Amino acid sequence: MTLTWAEFRRERRRSRQAWALLAAAALAVVAGLGWFFTVGQFAAVEPPAGGPSEAPVLATGWMDAVPSVRPVTRGPAAALLDTLPVKGRAAKDNYDRSAYGQAWLDVDRNGCDTRNDILRRDLSGAEFTEESQCRVAGGTFREPYTGRQLTFRRGSGSSKAVQIDHVVALGDAWQKGAQLLTPAQREHLANDPLNLIAVDGPANQDKSASDAATWLPPNKNFRCHYVARQISVKAAYRLWVTPAEKDAMKRVLASCPGQQTVVPETQ
Repeated sequence: MTLTWAEFRRERRRSRQAWALLAAAALAVVAGLGWFFTVGQFAAVEPPAGGPSEAPVLATGWMDAVPSVRPVTRGPAAALLDTLPVKGRAAKDNYDRSAYGQAWLDVDRNGCDTRNDILRRDLSGAEFTEESQCRVAGGTFREPYTGRQLTFRRGSGSSKAVQIDHVVALGDAWQKGAQLLTPAQREHLANDPLNLIAVDGPANQDKSASDAATWLPPNKNFRCHYVARQISVKAAYRLWVTPAEKDAMKRVLASCPGQQTVVPETQ
């Protein structure tokens, strides 16, 4: 069958339109995949810019420092790190949380338990339950591990969204010297505001009992303070670090050579 010139031009135009539609569809697929792997389901979640770079230790007027095994002096965190013993991990098969005493004791004897003390210290606009000056009911804060703005609301399902993290995890401490402490010293370690920060629940679960060699806060702005705080806690309670842990801490502190130790403001 022979096409006329007009028919030939119509067929060629239709062919071009079909190819244009196929090209547009291909571009849409490529763009969709790009979104999926950069800001979609598989994307790494980056913390917001300007996340916290430090966290408080005490709140003047109603919180007191908890006596540690030894005082930590102000100075370069890297220098204090070099004073910590370097050893391997001790056994963990005999670890039990009860070795640190009852959870959230009122160690500083200010009339409020430690969990509520830390919530009151870290939350902005902390609200209290009716007829209580201790039991925190809600508040907001810029969470340090992720850098996100979070809201805490007390409740059977909502409270776990904000958790109180032991900066030096109790399981990690047990394998690095806490077994050698007295029961009273372990109670202090578990309730010392120096070792406690209110954080995002899922981030805390992700950290678990990790040390600096295996977990660091996603909020990179907070890492120098976080590592310096771990070093300060370990020095205060005569704990040691593993070789891998010390190397990880040194890498973090290399980016902030002026980072100081973290100590209660009363010291």
